[in-house]
Amino acid sequence: MTKNTKTVIILLAVALCIAVIPLFAQRGAEFGGSDDAGSVMVEEIHGEYTPWFTPVLEAALGGELPGEVESLIFCVQTGIGVGIIAFIMGRFVERRKWMKSDETEKE
Repeated sequence: MTKNTKTVIILLAVALCIAVIPLFAQRGAEFGGSDDAGSVMVEEIHGEYTPWFTPVLEAALGGELPGEVESLIFCVQTGIGVGIIAFIMGRFVERRKWMKSDETEKE
């Protein structure tokens, strides 16, 4: 087993532990969104809470977005971010290949 293989196995085990342990450690816990948690906490500490502005899409549509649309927008943002990260990582891999091929051509 090579050093890289051992490292990958260890990292996969750590990632699995990070994903599974909280499920058993937090039995009975309620998982909620962070959007409302901030306003609830401010209301508890300071009293009445009124937002400074309304979100752009909510103002344009005249009401709150349905949950499905919010999920869709979040998924699109995630896809764009993953695409950018994958593109950058691909460029690094290709650059390494080009450098190796340049070195072999020089020899």
